[in-house]
Amino acid sequence: MTTRPRLATNVNYVNGLAALALFAVLAFVFVTAGLEPPRGFGEGAIVASIGYAMFDLVDLVPSGHGETEGFLVAFLTIAVVLDAALDGAVMLARREDDATDGGEA
Repeated sequence: MTTRPRLATNVNYVNGLAALALFAVLAFVFVTAGLEPPRGFGEGAIVASIGYAMFDLVDLVPSGHGETEGFLVAFLTIAVVLDAALDGAVMLARREDDATDGGEA
């Protein structure tokens, strides 16, 4: 026979209060932060503008493309994370030869 779950009454509320305080501080910081409006990609070719922005070549952007922001750090971070995910997937998917052959050499 199974029993239904009971509500724990002997808990420590310090962790929850600390999490709420951290949430309040972060909410205050994000709400009061002054962010400049996004600049966009201008009137030029959007694909070329994205290429310049992705590799942080904002000094080489032709005048017709407008100003943009650099995204090199974000691009490299995404590349490293995707590479690690691919390596992990290959490692998990690889089968050992000894396990599939039944131990015979």
